[in-house]
Amino acid sequence: MGQQYALEFKESIVKRMLSPQNEYIPTLSRETGIPVDTLYTWRVKYRSRFMGAALLKDRETSSLSSEEKLSILLETMSLNEHELGEYCRQKGLYPEQIEAWKKTVLEGLGSLPEKTQREKVSQQAKTIRQLESELLRKEKALAEAATLLMLKKKVDALLEEKEVGRSMGSPVRK
Repeated sequence: MGQQYALEFKESIVKRMLSPQNEYIPTLSRETGIPVDTLYTWRVKYRSRFMGAALLKDRETSSLSSEEKLSILLETMSLNEHELGEYCRQKGLYPEQIEAWKKTVLEGLGSLPEKTQREKVSQQAKTIRQLESELLRKEKALAEAATLLMLKKKVDALLEEKEVGRSMGSPVRK
């Protein structure tokens, strides 16, 4: 089993890894004799326990504009993990922040077709409503025309019966 370290000692080392000191972890590992993986684990646990996602989110959105974030994304796109760590230490950022910004940009780019698709579906729904309304209007007009035609036939039939009755020579009263 690995060596156990006092909580105060761990916290002092973790503080050296975080802002504002941002000491390089491999250098810190050589200085203290603590394995690099252990230091990274301590830092991750500390961030998740004490800083929380809300604090990181607050810090990232309050201090940098969208243009600055995009500029940082472009600058760091070709960097490897080591170079990214150096860059983040110099700028007072966390690699997790840059990754979150990248994810946000990619989601935003992916949503453009979805937005276009929603607009297309909305337009199609509007067209369908208009066509249904027009169909209903035409069905009513057709029913009215059929009713009028039927009434005309009945009137013609009644008039024909009266004419037939007169031509047969019904007696005329005086």
